[in-house]
Amino acid sequence: MIADCRTAALSRRRRRTPTLLLLAIALGMAAGLGLAVGATAIPPATILRLAFAAIGIGDAASVDLGHAMILTSVRLPRVALAMVVGAGLAVAGALMQAIFRNPLADPGLIGVSSGAALAAVALIVAGSAIAPVTAGLAGPLTLPLAAFAGGLAAVAIVFQVARASSHTTAMTLLLAGIAVNALSETGIGLFVFVSNDQQLRMFTFWRMGSLGGAAWASLLPVLLLIGAATALALRLAVPLNVYLLGEAESGHAGIESARLRRFVVVLVALAVGASVATSGVVAFVGLVVPHLVRLLVGPDHRILLPGAALLGATLLLAADLVARTVIAPAELPIGLVTGAIGAPFFIALLIRRDTLARG
Repeated sequence: MIADCRTAALSRRRRRTPTLLLLAIALGMAAGLGLAVGATAIPPATILRLAFAAIGIGDAASVDLGHAMILTSVRLPRVALAMVVGAGLAVAGALMQAIFRNPLADPGLIGVSSGAALAAVALIVAGSAIAPVTAGLAGPLTLPLAAFAGGLAAVAIVFQVARASSHTTAMTLLLAGIAVNALSETGIGLFVFVSNDQQLRMFTFWRMGSLGGAAWASLLPVLLLIGAATALALRLAVPLNVYLLGEAESGHAGIESARLRRFVVVLVALAVGASVATSGVVAFVGLVVPHLVRLLVGPDHRILLPGAALLGATLLLAADLVARTVIAPAELPIGLVTGAIGAPFFIALLIRRDTLARG
């Protein structure tokens, strides 16, 4: 049995670099398809010509103006947003699973998604009564900012509730997150109850997720927040590896478990809050992707975190491609696509894991 475990661990170590390389190649292919495929097909040669022209090689004068407008104003920011959001959600999921030492942990456990949803529905239903500037959500950044603030507020409440105990442990964070999630869902239910048909429809579609509102103006703050959270998460790879050994062992190694947990939760709140604010609630990416990468390369966060970022970006690009082409020119909410892909796949993983454990 010990020999089999050592053989499996050695096999995972040998395929780590090739796996990351394959994930990077898959991401590049998914991005290329995302740029080329849609209601209007854009030839790969046109994409390459515009790309080379952007760096000063060649001339884009011969490119069809309509293709150039679609590519630069619609598809490129949408593909970039899908990559950033997918990577952020996957890294956040990997961090949560590390902190709770549970491969079934999800970023939603700490209340970010439900807090963002509560703020969004509050703005949609009561926004016009609060201030005329929010009437009809005229400001394109009003709803994302409200959702982001709601997510951060939910996490702040989780921290305050957890700190009310003698010390902040993973269990107290989990229980506080469950309580805040329940309160947020209650608030959402109340706002939905008093909403009219138009407001209910707007909130329902926002909550199912979409990348249709991608634009360069809204992409930059998301890129900065998720990029910073991901970069800081990568620096925590070694402390997280030690933390997996147990709190006593990590304490002997000089790791302050409570401080590490707080820092991780803040990073998760930034990444998930920014993601939910711009794309709505996208299910299963933060749960399935880290679990799959862990099966491929093992639990070492030095490989797991970048692998999760690559696969998360690829998965969301693929889901968005399906969402905007399967019933073109209409568009499916991306949360439905990720749920339809992620739920059966995760069930299959659980069945396989249970079968291996019994065998």
